[in-house]
Amino acid sequence: MELIEEGCDVLLYLDHRRTYLVKVRGDREFHTHKGFIRLGELIGKPYGCAVESNLGVRFYALKPLVRDRVLKTERRTQVIYPKDMGFILLMADVGPGRRVVEAGTGSGALTLALANAVKPNGRVYSYEIRPEFQRGARRNIERAGLAAYVEFKLRDITEGIEEEDVDAVILDMATPWLVVPHAYKALKGGGVFLSFSPTIEQVMRTVSALRGYPFIEVETYEIMLRRFIVEENRTRPETLMIGHTGYITVGRKVLE
Repeated sequence: MELIEEGCDVLLYLDHRRTYLVKVRGDREFHTHKGFIRLGELIGKPYGCAVESNLGVRFYALKPLVRDRVLKTERRTQVIYPKDMGFILLMADVGPGRRVVEAGTGSGALTLALANAVKPNGRVYSYEIRPEFQRGARRNIERAGLAAYVEFKLRDITEGIEEEDVDAVILDMATPWLVVPHAYKALKGGGVFLSFSPTIEQVMRTVSALRGYPFIEVETYEIMLRRFIVEENRTRPETLMIGHTGYITVGRKVLE
């Protein structure tokens, strides 16, 4: 049984709408509208245990999952939602030992998911042109304990990719079509190009660029996800949902 230690991150769960990612320190209190929790009381207890605030409100202390960290990242940019991340990981075949080029790093939410997938012996090469974004992303990755699997690069990927024979190039940036020539050169045979774009105009330019090179299986997708409220005699979809987030364009490199 894994126990909570001093300095560990814990996700305090009140309900499905209210969760809090906190670092456990023996001398700290975490204050909420439901009262405060003495974090030192969690030390030595197992993950999943219940803890009460001074007002008697019950919280649960969970070990943060990657999806929790993604949604709780220190943000200076919009992040890719988990509904899209899962599909991205599958379509780009990101797994243990893979070498993946990513741009731009942004807040590092997708970087977290990629690094978690490629460990223990893979590598993510994350390109970003904004140093302030990179600093924030680095803090998020370090807090998650995944820094060993990420190489941060303060470099404009539209000017070239330094790595060779990589398994995937994954882009979340305004002009992915400018990277297509560099991605083709960097990818191994059969490697995957993937871009996430919020507008269809970006998709059209990217697909046009991909068709100018030997890429096959060039497809574009949009992922929709709807959560349900399940209660006896009143099960129904939630009234609000996250609708359009972006389009995912994928292609695979072949050799001429």
